[in-house]
Order: sequence, then C-alpha cells, then structure tokens
Amino acid sequence: MTTTLDTAAVPLTIDDATADLLFREARTVKRFTDEEVTDEHIAAAYDLMRWGPTGMNISPLRYLVVRGTEAKERLCAYTMEGNHAGVHAAPVTLVLAADLDFHVHMDRLAPHAPGIGDHFASQPALADGMGRMNATLQAGYFITALRAAGLQVGPMGISDAEGLDADLFAGTAWTSLFIVNVGHAVADVEGATHPRAARLEAHEVSRVL
Repeated sequence: MTTTLDTAAVPLTIDDATADLLFREARTVKRFTDEEVTDEHIAAAYDLMRWGPTGMNISPLRYLVVRGTEAKERLCAYTMEGNHAGVHAAPVTLVLAADLDFHVHMDRLAPHAPGIGDHFASQPALADGMGRMNATLQAGYFITALRAAGLQVGPMGISDAEGLDADLFAGTAWTSLFIVNVGHAVADVEGATHPRAARLEAHEVSRVL
C-alpha cells in the first residue's frame, strides 16, 4: 500500500519566504528586465555555492560570462535556434563547464590526501566521470545561489557542445555542460515564464530498504 507522506509534520529550518525564493516559487525565466547583472553579483553567488560538497572536494565547476551582442551571437552558434531569443534577452548568459584538469588544484583542495592529484591525472576516465558528475552537482548549487542573490535564471541546453568547447574553451580542459541565462525577471508579463507544472511527490520517487 502506498502512503502519502506528511511533509508538514517535519518543519523546515528556513522560513517560508526563503523556501519560496529558492524553490517553491522559483521559475525558469524567459524574459528579463534591462537591469544590469554585474560580475560582483555572479561572484557573490559563486562564493555561496562553492561551499556545497563535492567528491573529495574536487570543485570542478567553471563558468564563462557572456555579455553583449557580439559575444551572444558567438555563443548562439552552438545553441538551438529556438533558444537564441532567450540568450539575447538576458543581461548575462553563463556557460557552465567541468574542468577535467581539476586535479592540478588537489594539493590545495585535498591536503589530507597527498598525491591524489597525480592519481586523477593518471586515470583520465576516472577524472572525466568525477569531473562531469561533480560539476553538474555544483551547477545545481549555483542555480540556487543565483536565486539567493536575488537573480532569476533560465537554464538551456547546448546543441553543439563539441563545437562550443573547441571555440570558447580552446586551450583549456573545460567541457561545457549547459548554459544559464541570468537577470531580473519582467514582472507580470505573459510569456516571462511557463505556467507552473506538476511535480512528483516524495512517495512516488522513493523506496525504503
């Protein structure tokens, strides 16, 4: 027998306004105001998200800040045509990426594990899997941190990740994950967001061993 869980029986340790800002009322945004999003805004969100846990503290997420018509056009060459308007509408678009050379920082990030950086360097398949998985984990933290910084986001896929990496990340070991449009949402304008869709309940997505 399936039993619906009573989540109200366990109160959150954050207030409802914060829970709404970060999760319940947060939306994927398609239309933004012209209000500036500075590097300091983005860095403040990064400074919050970087404390989220990653495997062995490898911290592989990297981001490219894209502003201006010329830079946006260059980025749009690697995105679906239907997403071009969204990219141009946002004050800033971030390209989130995994740095597969994360191992070069391991002496600093994991001093408790001497030589672990050399181990990752000698195991490229392991480094690739660890890097992509943990960067994706950090990307989720980053989206939440951007919301905590008072910004709205619109994540989008990349249609030609290989081409983007060869162009925008040439000379690095960065590999792109997805892009995120960032800004302040246009208030009460039809088309700024999609209608809120349903979500699965906890009892629908869990099993107990």
